[in-house]
Amino acid sequence: MNVTPVLLLILDGFGYREETDSNAILAAHKPNWDAFWRDYPHTLINASEKYVGLPTGQMGNSEVGHLNIGAGRVIYQDLSRVDVAIEDGSFFTNPALCEAIAITKKNDSALHIMGLLSAGGVHSHENHIHALLEMAARADLKKVYLHAFLDGRDTPPKSAAQSLRALQDKCDALGTGKIASLIGRFYVMDRDNRWERVQPAYELLTEGKAEFFAGDALSALEAAYARGESDEFVKPTRIQAADESAVAMQEGDVAVFMNFRADRAREITHALTDTSFNGFQRTHTPKFARFVTLSSYGADFDLPCAYYAESINNDFGEYIANLGLKQLRIAETEKYAHVTYFFSGGKEQPYPGEDRILVPSPKVATYDLQPEMSAYTVTEKLEAAIASRKYQAIVCNYANGDMVGHSGDMGAAIKAIETLDVCIGRV
Repeated sequence: MNVTPVLLLILDGFGYREETDSNAILAAHKPNWDAFWRDYPHTLINASEKYVGLPTGQMGNSEVGHLNIGAGRVIYQDLSRVDVAIEDGSFFTNPALCEAIAITKKNDSALHIMGLLSAGGVHSHENHIHALLEMAARADLKKVYLHAFLDGRDTPPKSAAQSLRALQDKCDALGTGKIASLIGRFYVMDRDNRWERVQPAYELLTEGKAEFFAGDALSALEAAYARGESDEFVKPTRIQAADESAVAMQEGDVAVFMNFRADRAREITHALTDTSFNGFQRTHTPKFARFVTLSSYGADFDLPCAYYAESINNDFGEYIANLGLKQLRIAETEKYAHVTYFFSGGKEQPYPGEDRILVPSPKVATYDLQPEMSAYTVTEKLEAAIASRKYQAIVCNYANGDMVGHSGDMGAAIKAIETLDVCIGRV
């Protein structure tokens, strides 16, 4: 079949705003992009709220964007689905959650509620954690422990106090629940196999091991700020009053992971539940009576799930495969899942005729330290793929705009955009 090749080039985190304040895209020297914008047809699309299946006022994110682009239609997101379930009451009769509560009560064990305590709505929402806590209170559970992962990335860098205060107020009002630990998402929500980050998070959860401790969550947060840490980077902290013992996950306990987005929940879940895990040496490996995830984290997990993904048929990849055409997905590590798993509607396996190229992301603490990331290597691989004339459809993601933008470093963000401009000029 004689088909003109098509390239879908996704500049992750690259948006349009005419205000110059803190606008790295306008500030950057980008002759290639400016020429494309000036000389070729273009349009703007919405990437948030109802346009991508999110509630009013809710910003979009990479997962949602790739899911909708790949599907070619609006896909209602897990955030909206769980919100509606809480509102109509069906959340409180969800079979997976009810079974977790019932097992905890029957065994007189502990229920561990873990997840990103955030109003950001990108990976989780604190209202969902509150709802599960209410469910535990209705069952008169007394040993309910909350492990709060702090955001500061999809929320302002130092905004966790409000969320912690609201959670503590909820515990007090319901008469159950104890905030047992705090940790920044930098450690517990890695997605690039940086096991040296994940290990201290694992040890905090399973051993109560932490360099820092405090009598209450707000005091712990204040101490972290005094050490120069923002929410995302709060070091593992145990919450333990003078007359209390440390809380850790034990044999026979029940855990519920309240993140609905999979990509940054997978690594810590593997460490906690996978008997063949070898990312680091585990000292304590509790066997849970039940480990429930709010949404499905992938086919490689044999875990009960509260809300399975809705089936998406005839997405981009399936359509291309059914035409008998060859396609390629290419990205660096940080966005590889987005051009594969999410773009394919939550399907792990490649379609017939689909190839994938993964370019390793640089091993740096934060990407403002290397704003080029692996864009030049991605470009080299992309140029070679185009020149091969092997593919009729190529989907490529450049991660720089999103990942460097999240650092909040204006100079680094400008350099990231200028790197992208060189790359798209070459392509």
